[in-house]
Amino acid sequence: QLRLPLPVGRLKILAIATAMSAFFALLMNKITAYNSVTLFLNRSLVSLLVLLQFDFFYWPYIALIVVSHLLIDLIKLNLENKINERVLFSVDQLAHLIVIGIVVYIIHPFRLDFEKLYAPESLLLVLAILLTSFVSSILMKILLSRWFIEDNSDDSLKSAGKYIGILERLFVFAFIMLNQWSAIGLLITAKSVFRFSDLSRAKDRKLTEYILIGTLMSFGLAFLIGLLYKYLFGLL
Repeated sequence: QLRLPLPVGRLKILAIATAMSAFFALLMNKITAYNSVTLFLNRSLVSLLVLLQFDFFYWPYIALIVVSHLLIDLIKLNLENKINERVLFSVDQLAHLIVIGIVVYIIHPFRLDFEKLYAPESLLLVLAILLTSFVSSILMKILLSRWFIEDNSDDSLKSAGKYIGILERLFVFAFIMLNQWSAIGLLITAKSVFRFSDLSRAKDRKLTEYILIGTLMSFGLAFLIGLLYKYLFGLL
């Protein structure tokens, strides 16, 4: 019979799964240094004993996680170079999470309330994130299309500017939600420092003005969407 509160029991299972996953990650990456693996194994076993408080009730579930992790990784190794690497990695991690979720459910049954996904608060958040990321990118592309600046640099990543803009707007949106206004100033300063070094080397006034307009527009959209989200969320 379990002697642990519900949250503690779940944390134990997650901690066990994390420890064993890390151990098998080392093995699957073909680390052959005997001392490193032995030291990690000893520490993992000691950590497990402490987490379990020497309660052997969890050992069958540990074995289930370990065996499933090993089988999943073996399947992943056999599918390498046959399936897209990013797709294979995503499916691999999802399979591990499903196994951990099943084990947690077996020990402490829980119910997933999917109705909350359709709540007005959740839908408003999803809409705000979509507006901040992809919709803003399309809008900026349309607004900036009247100026065409040819980029002759070969050392730039493909579509890097687009993803940098998406990330910076998401950061601004998150900082507004957390009322961390000083962090937004730090983000603007950091981007300005990096951009200034690039522009000073380019010595192109048109490029400087183009990037300045894009940056101000990007931050302005993030501010507008973030403040509008907070206002609408307060009305719900």
